[in-house]
Amino acid sequence: MSSRYLVRFDDLCPTMNWDVWNRVERAMLSRDVRPLLAVVPDNQDPHLTVQPARADFWEQVRMWQRRGWTIALHGYQHRYVNQNSGIIGRNAYSEFAGLSEREQEQKIEAGLRIFAREGVRADAWVAPAHSFDHTTLTVLARHGITNISDGYALRPYADGEGRVWTPQQIGRFIDMPGGVWTVCMHFNSWTDADIVSFETSLQRYQGRIIRFADAVREGETRKASWADSALATSLRTVRRVRSVIACA
Repeated sequence: MSSRYLVRFDDLCPTMNWDVWNRVERAMLSRDVRPLLAVVPDNQDPHLTVQPARADFWEQVRMWQRRGWTIALHGYQHRYVNQNSGIIGRNAYSEFAGLSEREQEQKIEAGLRIFAREGVRADAWVAPAHSFDHTTLTVLARHGITNISDGYALRPYADGEGRVWTPQQIGRFIDMPGGVWTVCMHFNSWTDADIVSFETSLQRYQGRIIRFADAVREGETRKASWADSALATSLRTVRRVRSVIACA
């Protein structure tokens, strides 16, 4: 089977880069691309304050969801409180990993209350900095969130606790021989060249871009395989080597 791709954008909040986003949104609409959007319920991260807040932000989120775009709970306030890399081991800082169950529950409940108040449904979990732990997963399941966009695998799979993991492996479109690949993008700092590159990628890969719901359906009937484990080991090794080189 040829490779398929999911489009994911992180860090959507009232103070994001709306100039860039408006062009990105038009590009996706023109090709009927239905992305996964990670929405921060109550942004307190100054790095995500790029432009003045739009008063109609939540109306925009409701509109995206009505279009069939997937809305994910992207943490709570996007504030990193420790240096715990969690179970993914990708970044050594976290809003959740390492905190007590009570602390994590308070954050997740607060984020979901904002979603509920604004009439938005959380169909997936996207952790800030890819950092969360087994306690996070327990709390999320208690609140009905069992679709996780993270981890390393060739394709989506279900774990023994009934969660469906849709892996997130790459940050740009790359030709792959097979599998399902989530392309995670952070648009706040994009230049004109980045937007043009994204538009070109949508045109090139349009026939192979799927929705998050399609990936979840596939993952519901599949268990992780030895190939998934091999890919995870390879990608983690590459990331460790890059980290060592960067610190040298």
